[in-house]
Amino acid sequence: MSILQPPSIHGSNEPDAFVRALRSPWYALVADLFHTVRTATADYANGRGLRNLPFPLTTRTVTCPTALGSDSEPVPVSVLGVDTYLPDSMQFALEYGCRLAPGGCWDIQPSYRGETPDETHLNQYTHSEAEIPGGLEEMTDYVDGYVKALAAAVLDQHGDRLATARGNVSHLERMAGHGAPFEQLTFAEAVRIVGDTEGCVHDAGTWRSLTRKGERLLMERVSEFVWVHHFDSLAVPFYQAFGDENGQTARNADLFFGLGEIVGGGERHSDVELLRKSMVMHDVNEQEYAWYVSMREQFPMRTAGFGMGVERFLMWVLGHGDIRDIPLIDRIGETPAFPAAVIRP
Repeated sequence: MSILQPPSIHGSNEPDAFVRALRSPWYALVADLFHTVRTATADYANGRGLRNLPFPLTTRTVTCPTALGSDSEPVPVSVLGVDTYLPDSMQFALEYGCRLAPGGCWDIQPSYRGETPDETHLNQYTHSEAEIPGGLEEMTDYVDGYVKALAAAVLDQHGDRLATARGNVSHLERMAGHGAPFEQLTFAEAVRIVGDTEGCVHDAGTWRSLTRKGERLLMERVSEFVWVHHFDSLAVPFYQAFGDENGQTARNADLFFGLGEIVGGGERHSDVELLRKSMVMHDVNEQEYAWYVSMREQFPMRTAGFGMGVERFLMWVLGHGDIRDIPLIDRIGETPAFPAAVIRP
């Protein structure tokens, strides 16, 4: 069987690279999969009572780059003379939206992060996010149902085509047919399971994290779909609620399948004083998040949310090993000079 492969266009500044993409059956299939993810996301979210609200594509408060364990930086821009950032996540906007739509809200938007693209990272990617009332348990329950619904929709709409193009859809069938909740482990349990193998746990002294090698070994030893929760508090952003009285762990969780982490989420601080304590622990200047602290103070609400990289999910769907082949329009290695750069969309 001939397996469908992508054309080699990412990072190419050849004038006809985008033409090869437009002619490629690979990108025709990816385009249809993106559409299915978007429509299935809307159907699932609407069925769970969430609303889709409009938010601007700029922010002065960033989320993920604030953690000591973060591997990215915010992307600054100037818009009509205003120094601001492109969003690395819609999370703070979605938390705001929960005060207007108490049943929760969702969005699929681009996210921008200052990091070097590689096989599993993009610096501009599609982010499926939601914020819901409740805590960590409600979030993992929502995501369990969500990714299963996506797998079922992909199978229903593209199963035969994927089987022909890529040779295997059994991973989709296992996810869609997984009736029980996905396996869950604490971070401490995960470390015990993979800590015997060098290079699986990164130890920075005051916090630890699993490496990509550790994530994959954990899936081999436990389950192909597995949640890890209650990470070291300093390894995750300041807004994740504390998981214990001393604030050493966080009420966060990552869902691993395929390449490793594909969904990351957590419960937010509902007590504003605990939020302030967390900011001090993370060396975050409260003034930079003044509106967020004020919202928590004046409109207290227990919420939790998550973000899923759509390109990472589609890598898993396609059984493909390089995320740089997933975006329909390439943004890697662009020529800086204008108008010489205008050789691709």
